Amino acid sequence: MEEIKIRIETEINPTEDRKKVEKAVTNIFDIISEDIRPICKEKTLEAKAEGLETLVKFRNLLSLDRIRAAARRVFLAGLEGNRIRFFLNKQVAFAGHVSFSEENAESPLGSIKVTFECKNPKMLINWLAPRKAC
Repeated sequence: MEEIKIRIETEINPTEDRKKVEKAVTNIFDIISEDIRPICKEKTLEAKAEGLETLVKFRNLLSLDRIRAAARRVFLAGLEGNRIRFFLNKQVAFAGHVSFSEENAESPLGSIKVTFECKNPKMLINWLAPRKAC
């Protein structure tokens, strides 16, 4: 599969510990800690990564949590050109699981915004959340 760029953003609320927000992100994605940086006076955490290997943990969690079909629907709904955008529940991510959410509607601490960019996003969706074999 071709080059994949991953961008993750989430707000760091005044009541949150920055390290715990980082842990929520790294529980879901294999991102080197140096790629995670606070921006805007530590009010937002931004992480960037490249490569399919960064998504292996995420793919495995989708399978372990048995939410591949739901993930596939979310990915297809968030597909715009060569990008896939979706949101994850920050509290669930901190616990090491995947739960999709709306931008801010379901989590009092906000959500994690994830964007994947690649030349063939449908191929990426098929790799992350393949259809169940008959």
